Amino acid sequence: MSVRVPFVDLQAQYQPLRDELLEALTRVCDSQRFIMGPEVDALEGELARMLGVEHAIAVSSGTDALLLTLTALGVGPGDEVITSAYSFFASASAIVRLGARPSFVDIDPATFNIDPDRIAAAVTSRTKAILPVHLFGLSADLDSILAEASRLGVPVVEDAAQAIGAAYRSRTVGGFGAFGCFSFYPSKNLSAFGDAGLVTTRDAGLARRAKLLRTHGMEPKYYHALIGGNFRMDALQAAVLRVKLPRLAGWTDARRGHATRYRQLFGDVVAGGAITLPLEPPGFRHVYHQFVIRTPHRDALKQHLDDRGIGNEIYYPVPLHLQEAFATLGHRKGDFPASEKAARESLAIPVYPELTQEQQEAVVKAIVEFICAGSASRV
Repeated sequence: MSVRVPFVDLQAQYQPLRDELLEALTRVCDSQRFIMGPEVDALEGELARMLGVEHAIAVSSGTDALLLTLTALGVGPGDEVITSAYSFFASASAIVRLGARPSFVDIDPATFNIDPDRIAAAVTSRTKAILPVHLFGLSADLDSILAEASRLGVPVVEDAAQAIGAAYRSRTVGGFGAFGCFSFYPSKNLSAFGDAGLVTTRDAGLARRAKLLRTHGMEPKYYHALIGGNFRMDALQAAVLRVKLPRLAGWTDARRGHATRYRQLFGDVVAGGAITLPLEPPGFRHVYHQFVIRTPHRDALKQHLDDRGIGNEIYYPVPLHLQEAFATLGHRKGDFPASEKAARESLAIPVYPELTQEQQEAVVKAIVEFICAGSASRV
């Protein structure tokens, strides 16, 4: 196969913006203001307007956004936080780092997101919060989750690390719960030149508490009302994000366009049941941080694509309840079958904005080749 396709091509995004990005970095270097400052302040205002929230608080990473918000809500030893069994490790590790216990709930296999109908069964007297994940760029079913949270009288923290710009019922995610948490890791839809993240909220009191915790609980300087941490965003990262933010809408449109084209190109294969494509339910706006297909012959397909230079990635090979780091929680195989099945069957294929039509056709051709050759039947 002559066309090789990377899973993500960061150079393709960087080169057209190179001069503008270097100018922004030079501006920060010339100012010699590297921690917080005007670049971070400006970014926070721009992101708050884009996301439709009153408060946007720039932080050091998406993981730290989760840790900061759970701390702000008073989560601690003996508490439980309900979250998905199928997500990136940080969705649960932030809970454990505070001495609390993640109370896992299985996913809806059609969306990869937490199954809201199973949340009630996970509730105990120790439930302190619900942390749904908007996985791969698709919002969780927030109406049902918010209704359950209201019934319990506990807050919702949205893990929107992969879902900036995604929408539910025409509203952008990150503004539904007490807090929203975003990541700007270099491969995200909106990406920094390293680790960076964001906390969002509509509540002025929570915003003030989060800002205090971001800087060691300090206000004024060297006076500490709370025990927080160093969760500040570097000005260099803010400057990079400010260059990229105006392009985000166009990049999102490109990802959504690629998703539409994949559905067209895969038409007969999907109809035959050989693979399953990601779902975008009515009322949801998927931003396709990942385009994740499913097949019971995932490992063989991955090897086939690897051999042909077609980028792909497994998200995620081990569900959270079976991770060695969480062994003390006492979970076993079979506890969350939909999450375990997703871990066996899911494979992400390229969907980055700069992906060309020729590259996309090469991806589909390689997958169809695998199916038509009967490789799956020999596994």
